[in-house]
Amino acid sequence: MEIAADLVKELRVKTGAGIMDCKEALKVSNGNFEKAVDFLREKGLSAATKKSSRATKDGLVASYIHMGGKVGVMIEVNCETDFVAKTENFKTLTRDLAMHVAAMNPLYVKPEDVSEATLQREKDIYRKQVIAEGKPEKIADKIVEGKLKKFYEEVCLIKQKFIKDTNITVEDLIKASIAATGENILVKRFVRYQLGGDEAADNAL
Repeated sequence: MEIAADLVKELRVKTGAGIMDCKEALKVSNGNFEKAVDFLREKGLSAATKKSSRATKDGLVASYIHMGGKVGVMIEVNCETDFVAKTENFKTLTRDLAMHVAAMNPLYVKPEDVSEATLQREKDIYRKQVIAEGKPEKIADKIVEGKLKKFYEEVCLIKQKFIKDTNITVEDLIKASIAATGENILVKRFVRYQLGGDEAADNAL
């Protein structure tokens, strides 16, 4: 089938994928834009998984100031080469991530950063809630796991809904960038200052 050039362009802007990948996605999905987006996200997930073990020794530190100077963020985003770090797409990614941190105030980069003590405290609270609600003991663990998933979505940067497109998570955004650049990309750390706060939220791998 014939794929309109403007549809390819729109899909490329939406996903960050290459032209040929966008054309392929639209052909596979018979021109259905949303199905093409899903196809590219699944393809990007596969590519990102393969690249996730590769070293990231370059990147950028980006900053963002919000609310007339009342909130400030610095974030370090790593990639594999200086070439990718200098591209406008990578610069845009780092700025968007800094803006997201300013708006959503995550406490950690990823779930693995949450301490065992914090996790155990959350699990104990959730289990007490479940028992108090009269839920059977045999399904308590499953309910607690569901609540933990929600906890990660609230406090971990990569699990949060991306503020500029809530149909995707920050993790999806990063994976789309990995697929587009061909390099592994990860958030190393961020620090968020809020005027009048006792201390900065400093988060690292």
